[in-house]
Amino acid sequence: MGAGQNRSSNSLVVPQANAALDQLKYEVAQELGIAIPQDGYYGNMATRDTGAIGGNITRRLVQIAEQQLAGK
Repeated sequence: MGAGQNRSSNSLVVPQANAALDQLKYEVAQELGIAIPQDGYYGNMATRDTGAIGGNITRRLVQIAEQQLAGK
């Protein structure tokens, strides 16, 4: 697989959510002071950094879901 291709077998239930998730990834990375590689290759990034981005994205998605369920 080339740079920027998704190696995960997971697929989004709503493919249109891809852009929103990408935007969220960049926002979280910026908040954490982590630069996302422009070429899409994450091999040179520390595992700690990619894990921090993923963990914070998950935390943010849970907060959004909780707010929606609470009717806010």
